[in-house]
Amino acid sequence: MRKFLRRLVSDYKEYLLLIILSIISLSILAQNEKPAAKHLKSIALGNFAVLNEITSSFVSILKSDGSRDNLRSENAHLMLELNRLQKYRAENEELRSMIASKDTSVYPLIPAKIISKLITKSQGNFVVNKGSDYEIKKGMPVINDKGLVGLIMDVTENYSVVQNLYNSNLSIAVTLQRTNVDGILNYDGNNLIIKDIPTTYDVQIGDIVETSNFSSLFPPSIPVGKVLKKESNILGLLHTLTVMPFADISAANNLFIIKIIPSKQINQLEMNLIK
Repeated sequence: MRKFLRRLVSDYKEYLLLIILSIISLSILAQNEKPAAKHLKSIALGNFAVLNEITSSFVSILKSDGSRDNLRSENAHLMLELNRLQKYRAENEELRSMIASKDTSVYPLIPAKIISKLITKSQGNFVVNKGSDYEIKKGMPVINDKGLVGLIMDVTENYSVVQNLYNSNLSIAVTLQRTNVDGILNYDGNNLIIKDIPTTYDVQIGDIVETSNFSSLFPPSIPVGKVLKKESNILGLLHTLTVMPFADISAANNLFIIKIIPSKQINQLEMNLIK
């Protein structure tokens, strides 16, 4: 830095001296009120203003160069992030094609509002303000913005009964998203649990639980909850998983009914099993 300043002074000392003398002259002129001095002062001030504008432009250019460097750096980071996201997208599309999973987002969602909550210790049901007039049918899944809430069990013209997750009669085929471990989710009167998972399977606290491909009642890949706890039986061969649902069932108010026309034969068998 010192070498640069010395070189700057050495190369531009005449200009620096001129600037210094101009400043001194302007200071002296500013104190003189004679007509000739005023005329000279106006000329000097004009020249000084031009010089100051040129200097300011030069400084602005230097500053803008720094800004451009920052923008280039930011663009590089964005490029790397975009490439990473594109890679994830390609991997996701490849995995979807491999497992031939359905995309739940393609199904129409019918908004519904809970008008009554009939919840006991083991039998959780809601009554919502949409029925057959909105083409609601028995067996349609119900969600909210967090995840799975339940299943339509009875329908009238204007209302429907939703059997929610906290109903001991509702059994849901689920899978662990990370490892594709399958199981059946039930409510035991206190918690949502998945029984009889071999202890040799890779299960971790926090694993995401979603609906499985093995049930026709629910489309696959609807988020259900996450593994809160795992306990092994006396022999240490099987785990029982406790699941915390993503949807806050007790505080639920506004829901969405997934407009899926169930397969009558298969669904009749499954509905009979969960009654």
